[in-house]
Amino acid sequence: MATVSCPHCHQLIDSQALTCPYCRTTLKAYGHPGITVHRANKNEYLCNSCTYHADDTCNFPQRPYAKDCTLYQNIAERQSILEQQRSASSLTTTINNWIKRHQALLLLLGLLFICLLIAMN
Repeated sequence: MATVSCPHCHQLIDSQALTCPYCRTTLKAYGHPGITVHRANKNEYLCNSCTYHADDTCNFPQRPYAKDCTLYQNIAERQSILEQQRSASSLTTTINNWIKRHQALLLLLGLLFICLLIAMN
């Protein structure tokens, strides 16, 4: 079993590990069956647009000249996904916070509505 050092916590780990067993950092491994291989165009390298190269957590031996990689993650696509998640979660969070702050008001409105329904019958 070949070992490498985790780029985040610097513990020795199996070179084929997908995540560090100590700090759970996603590792940029390669050669695992069943994982999609991303390939660069003829005159480009994947590292130029990869999140892991940009944040300097990539441990791929061909870095920065990788033409194919299994854990490639496009910077622009990742930022777009994160922005969508933030906007969706921010609305949900705002609504949940409002409901928590105004529980008494909502309870009173609910009781008033029930009273109106009873009075109409």
